[in-house]
This record gives sequence, C-alpha cells and structure tokens, in this order.
Amino acid sequence: VQLVESGGGLVQPGGSLKLSCAASELRDGFSFSSFLMSWYRQAPGEEREWVASVTSITGNTFYADAAKGRFTMSRDDNNNAVLLQMDSLKPEDTAVYYCRAHLLGNNYWGQGTQVTVSS
Repeated sequence: VQLVESGGGLVQPGGSLKLSCAASELRDGFSFSSFLMSWYRQAPGEEREWVASVTSITGNTFYADAAKGRFTMSRDDNNNAVLLQMDSLKPEDTAVYYCRAHLLGNNYWGQGTQVTVSS
C-alpha cells in the first residue's frame, strides 16, 4: 500500500488547510474501504501523536482532544482517499502530518506533509 499526503503549507493562525491522502497499490482482494484510516502528526522534538481516525465501512470518525471541533476527517472510498479539513489553526498545530492505513495488523504510512502555522 502506497500513501501520498498533500495539501500542507504555511498558514496564518486562524486559517484553514485541507490535507489529502491518496492510496494506491492496494493488496489483492482488499478494497480501500476495508482500511481503518488515520492522521497522525509529529512536531519537532516531539513524539508522533494521533490526530483522527475514520473507520472502515461505516465511516465513523474519532478525534484527539486537540482536534475536536476544529478538524474534520472524511473518506472518499471511490477515489481511495481520505481528507483532513483543518480550521482555526493554531501555532501548536505546526507539525508534519502523516496518513496511516491499518488492516489485519498491518500499518502503512505516507511520507508526511508539513503544516506550519505562523504569522
């Protein structure tokens, strides 16, 4: 499974960004909709932390406290992609954001996209 994130960049505090994660090279017999998809982030000098997840099939979403009310994760199974809409961004949201796909005990990660929130 190959994951490619995009959409990061520099934004002022209070601004918005929409991240995308596109999946390809899925294993034979498994559709994208079977994967639990998540976003993580890692700030400089910090450990990688979970941001949000969307379940397979039902599409239920779960958010870390830092993301609740500001971030919205969604999945587009027809296009093998997940999105992360980030609003009301704060400087502490600055990090490299990673997409993760999980299925049957296997985890797949993208290369990350940099988000910088600064005036």
